[in-house]
Amino acid sequence: MILFQRIKEFLDQHAISYIVKEHAPTTTSEESAKARGESIKIGAKALLLKMDSEFILAILPADRQLDTGKFKKIMKSKNLRFANADELTRLTGCPKGAVPPFGFLFGLNMIVDEALFEEEYMAFNAGSLEISIKTKTEDYRMIVKPREGQFSTAQSEK
Repeated sequence: MILFQRIKEFLDQHAISYIVKEHAPTTTSEESAKARGESIKIGAKALLLKMDSEFILAILPADRQLDTGKFKKIMKSKNLRFANADELTRLTGCPKGAVPPFGFLFGLNMIVDEALFEEEYMAFNAGSLEISIKTKTEDYRMIVKPREGQFSTAQSEK
């Protein structure tokens, strides 16, 4: 709950409107979208990746998947892998599926896929598998000022 409170405080400090939705525990993007009663297209999933010698948070639309080739090229990285469960817990304190799209909360660099901003809204699990926040993508872009790139692929393209 502490992480959820920190997210709310950050949004409130920047006068960003948002909706909080409590729901049954969800661990996948599909489950989260269904529990929220929203399209999976507005889901924002945060992937913790180990890139060469550092960890980075990659944020992309929940209906898309990471294109590792594009990501490595953008980041000029030779090695890339998903963080394991122990690394995820150690670095974020969150269970898989609950990591919010705010790298600064964990002292992590992050990059956001440009496709996230194709939708007016975004929704994400907010440090808990039972609490989601929905806000406007442009508000998120304005307050986070993330590095952006094109590194996701539509599920059907792979």
